[in-house]
Amino acid sequence: MDRDELRGVVYVADAEALVGVLTGWDWPDHALQLVGDAVLILARERRDDLEAAARRCVRELRDREWEGDAELATQIEAAFGWGPTPLLHSIPVDLEELAGVLEGDPLQGGGRVDLRTGEVWPQSVWDYAEEAGDDDVQDEDDDSEHWLRVHCEGSRRGYRDMEFFIDLMENQRVADRLVRAIQGRGAFRRFKDALSEWPDLLEAWYGFSNDRQRGRARGWLAAEGYTPAPPQREP
Repeated sequence: MDRDELRGVVYVADAEALVGVLTGWDWPDHALQLVGDAVLILARERRDDLEAAARRCVRELRDREWEGDAELATQIEAAFGWGPTPLLHSIPVDLEELAGVLEGDPLQGGGRVDLRTGEVWPQSVWDYAEEAGDDDVQDEDDDSEHWLRVHCEGSRRGYRDMEFFIDLMENQRVADRLVRAIQGRGAFRRFKDALSEWPDLLEAWYGFSNDRQRGRARGWLAAEGYTPAPPQREP
């Protein structure tokens, strides 16, 4: 199963498919955040054949030490009774949607998370409602028990991801080509255009970037006192 397929079965919490992934040895590259979520979806079952996968995931997360990895490892340990439960409120938030608001266009102004449902709302939705004269918007604007504000952090970390990815290149010719691509304005577009010459590397970049963004969104939530609830598994 490749990373995109794993992402799909995590999203729908397909238990049978997730067991197959976790008990296999070959996990997709740059997908530990997704693998960790798969572990959490199945954690309540406490199956003997899942414990080895859970311990492996925790070990690899702690060895990798990307942002959000420690929080996920701690959550897995708590789910299996190997460590204390973090004092965080659980909400069913989509980490990819949250990452899009956290690291999107600063002109969009961030957004908010609905603490009751976990839904992520970009600031443009609120701006439109205010322009349309929606009286309910002002009433809810300062309701901190209902909304968690998300301030856009821009693309700085995304740029560092490109630099980090280039550092992993074994082929110096490819690395030099990518270094030139990220100089100046339009770096993200040129970087992807350059990677398109090597389709396997482009797919690897998408996985690498997504896993780092998921981790940062998880870490941001933890700093705010929350943790993402794993999707509900299918019966």
